[in-house]
Amino acid sequence: MRTFSATPADIAHQWYIVDAEGMVLGRLATEIARVIRGKHKATFTPHMDTGDFVIVINAAKVRVTGRKAEQKQYFRHTGYMGHERFTPLATVLAKHPERVIEKAVYGMLPKTALGRGVLRRKLRVFAGATHTHIAQQPKALLIQAKPGGGRSPDPAGTTVGEVTHGS
Repeated sequence: MRTFSATPADIAHQWYIVDAEGMVLGRLATEIARVIRGKHKATFTPHMDTGDFVIVINAAKVRVTGRKAEQKQYFRHTGYMGHERFTPLATVLAKHPERVIEKAVYGMLPKTALGRGVLRRKLRVFAGATHTHIAQQPKALLIQAKPGGGRSPDPAGTTVGEVTHGS
């Protein structure tokens, strides 16, 4: 049997919507990156854009575990010697909450021409509950939610299964 390699005729892009309210940033970003890359499809081909578009709403209500809110910092450089700038996660989340999710997802995409050019444009993030992509008729994306941010299950013994996040 030969290895399947997708051609442009085989590719059909979908639109998905995710509600980030109460979701853990890293777990949310990995699922979004997987969908944008197209790894959730049987027709995945590494050198082709087989992925789907993702709309994220309520980016301001995403949560982080541990002490990341105080300790995590975003780095940038002005181009001058010694001019490194560090911005704490709490500041970025307060001013531009969509950038937190964008940077987390972009860090998980491949560092190739495909990742920088095509896949990067497939993510749309909105700080509030409204978005401007109603015409695309996005479907709700099912994301496995883990209780307590991936720590041991809660003492009551309840488990969280597939949760639908979306409007």
